Amino acid sequence: MDILKIAASQLGVKEIRGAEDNPQIVAYAKETNISGINNDEIPWCSTFINWCAQRAELPISGKPNARSWINVGKSTENPIPGDIVVFWRENINSWKGHVGIFLGFNQDASKVFCLGGNQKNAVTVAEYDAKKVLSFRRLSKVTNLSIPDPVLKKGNKGERVIQLQLILNTLEYNCGDADGDFGTKTENSIKLLQSNNQLVIDGIYGANSKNCVESLLQT
Repeated sequence: MDILKIAASQLGVKEIRGAEDNPQIVAYAKETNISGINNDEIPWCSTFINWCAQRAELPISGKPNARSWINVGKSTENPIPGDIVVFWRENINSWKGHVGIFLGFNQDASKVFCLGGNQKNAVTVAEYDAKKVLSFRRLSKVTNLSIPDPVLKKGNKGERVIQLQLILNTLEYNCGDADGDFGTKTENSIKLLQSNNQLVIDGIYGANSKNCVESLLQT
């Protein structure tokens, strides 16, 4: 299920004042094996995002601190709804922060709207100062990807090309739809991959390009 749909299903879940705890908030930590969150008074924004990502079969940080998400997924400068957004809080060099699911910007892009937990002590939609964004992160189901054997080049078609295109898109070397047709877009994506990683730029998916892809998927 889509991470946004999962998060939206929790809208309205909120802390209970006093000694009583909302069992659903405690469950977010329990179900993701995050230690230290045993009541609804402890900041739980990261715990909530972990819970949503885990249910969506996406990578998780496995940690209760918001800034742990800076190391999850891939950085993107062009966020889309469903990406993760990490903010700094109090001071950019502080350990404190906030994490939510990106929904969009206001008209002048000065504000970021996100769906998250521990926003006014509940799962809500809230706005934050865009100047406090540390990173936008894109989560992908990398585990299901199969790295194809070389050689693949312009004009090739088939399942191996689909596998290559899925990997290129995951690594943010956008080649369009994974249609199994190695065309100009796929060739240009390979060239950009090669250029960024000091390989011979020929647009051909060969042994060196395969080794590069394997290394990038492990980082």
